[in-house]
Amino acid sequence: MTRVLIVDDEPLARARLAALLAECEGCELVGSVADGEAALGVLGELQPDVLLLDINMPALSGTVLAGRLAGRSRPLIIFCTAYEAHALQAFELGAVDYLLKPVRLDRLREALQRAQRRLAELPRDRTTFLHGRLRGAPVRIALDEVICLLAEEKYVVVQHQGGELLIEESLRQLEEAYPDQLLRLHRNCLVPPARLLGLKILPDGRALANLDGTELAPEVSRRNLPAVRKLLRLG
Repeated sequence: MTRVLIVDDEPLARARLAALLAECEGCELVGSVADGEAALGVLGELQPDVLLLDINMPALSGTVLAGRLAGRSRPLIIFCTAYEAHALQAFELGAVDYLLKPVRLDRLREALQRAQRRLAELPRDRTTFLHGRLRGAPVRIALDEVICLLAEEKYVVVQHQGGELLIEESLRQLEEAYPDQLLRLHRNCLVPPARLLGLKILPDGRALANLDGTELAPEVSRRNLPAVRKLLRLG
């Protein structure tokens, strides 16, 4: 069953897509949210295979969200928009299809079938896990649920949606193992790029990262600031 998340700021558009999706075989609606930031917040929990994604939304647009998800095997993107002008950019971002509103059932089915064929070609293990111990027992945390990783003495503290976890791998080992899934902010901090919402520049010139899912605002070193700015600029 293909898990689908609808992301659109218009309630009527979300309702229409949900109704059409109910007529598409092999698909399951796992959620419906009104903007890109909300979508980022539920990806780890809902684990969608496909996003039905609007482009023009407040705060975080569909193209910016797609850029933040670039490099992931899932979720795949199907844009659903009232405007033709973004089609080239959409396909440059790796979109499976580009549907114009009002979306027709036959085109939605066609796009979803294309996505399902692409999903069938992916490795079966859909989630990357970090492994550690909690009160002596082995546990694992999906990388999609990680908010940030902080180096503290001999361990790395994994801050995730459900709390904290200690792991023995160093930040360098993690950065080398997951180069497309973790971004260095500072010598003692890595974050998943999708968690990075923006920067706050302090009066003394220091830059703090605004991360989705936490009030923690880790400092961004001068060495890593250009790469962080570029990522935010490109979405």
